[in-house]
Amino acid sequence: MATQVSETQDWPGRYYHIDQVLNTPGPRTDPDFLAGDGVKNFLRNQAKILVIGAGGLGCEILANLALTGFKDIHVIDMDTIDISNLNRQFLFRPKDVGKPKATVAAEFIMKRVPGVTVTPYFGKIQDKDEDYYLQFNLVICGLDSVEARRWMNATLVNMVDPENPESLKPMIDGGTEGFKGQARVILPTITSCYECSLDMLNKPTAFPICTIANTPRLPEHCIEWASVLEWPRVYGDKKMDTDDPEHIGWLYKVAAARAAEFKIEGVTWSLTQGVVKNIIPAIASTNAIIAAACCNEAFKIATSSAAYLNNYFMLIGTDGVYSYTFEHEKRDDCPVCGGQALEMTLKPETTVEQLIEILVEKQDIQIKKPSLSTPTKQIYFQAPPQLEKATRGNLEKKVSELVPPGGEMIVTATTLPFSLSLRISYAT
Repeated sequence: MATQVSETQDWPGRYYHIDQVLNTPGPRTDPDFLAGDGVKNFLRNQAKILVIGAGGLGCEILANLALTGFKDIHVIDMDTIDISNLNRQFLFRPKDVGKPKATVAAEFIMKRVPGVTVTPYFGKIQDKDEDYYLQFNLVICGLDSVEARRWMNATLVNMVDPENPESLKPMIDGGTEGFKGQARVILPTITSCYECSLDMLNKPTAFPICTIANTPRLPEHCIEWASVLEWPRVYGDKKMDTDDPEHIGWLYKVAAARAAEFKIEGVTWSLTQGVVKNIIPAIASTNAIIAAACCNEAFKIATSSAAYLNNYFMLIGTDGVYSYTFEHEKRDDCPVCGGQALEMTLKPETTVEQLIEILVEKQDIQIKKPSLSTPTKQIYFQAPPQLEKATRGNLEKKVSELVPPGGEMIVTATTLPFSLSLRISYAT
């Protein structure tokens, strides 16, 4: 007869294989590792872990953490479950469509792994303050947003108090893109942070207007033409809803007709949706591998049972399976963990408008619609409309007329989770 297990009781042998790691030091064990009941007690009864994101990667991370022995897990996610999630986000069922991901994921894990407590929060990471994040031993990010990662990274770096070692919260970041993925360990202010590696990100694809308007060569050009040029011409100020099947259907029909006109093949419904929503294919197996890598690092950091990753792991699964690790070094001029203003040399004739274009193009900043000011004056603000109108006249002015050599300029934007300081110099 099967043994009945209570909601809080561990079944016999549940952690047998994990105990083999924690009971005895190994050849790669951290010198601080204290094998035995103490480390097992910390892992199962004291460690508190925050998971950010309960999507394809987050579902895998939550399950792995619970089965590894972590019993106090919190999860934040601002999304609700869509029917398209069900093919890879395995904690959800058709009956859950429309419900908050964080809540459903927490309930599923607690039901399947008795004794584990998962506390959900349905909302944004920006809703929480530093006191909230200080309660955790480490943070694992399973996000699909660069902006959210940047905000979380900056928050954890700013939390570090040199007088209080407990204020340093390790961040494990996982990400997937089709058959490719990465996992990394960030020790705020000690190792390179997320901001240090922005130049490694793929630059968003942008098609020149002249190409999509006059000489399209790719199916994507036809889809961009339909969404960027033809939709506003036909519908005026009406906003396109990329989640509305009727809107996607209209774009697909118009793009297919234009493709036929230029003898271009390859316009499909799924490609149309992918282009206008910037969809990256999600592969369940990639999520599983990267989640395993993230949770392995969480286990090593929490228990000191082995050396943790230093500091970047990459998986390339497009042609076979290839992975490698390397140490990504800190940037001395990193605006988050470097603590210094970013040096920028401009031509004396560079205008404010040209500076904005330079900032938008810089791969290591990744900024959209920047607003500019100095400690004493407003140079150009993107919003609100009244302030934009009041500062618009400065766009044609030379930066050298507004900022002296060696002067400081402050850059802000909705996509930037901190104020970026620029120290301006001029080429002679």
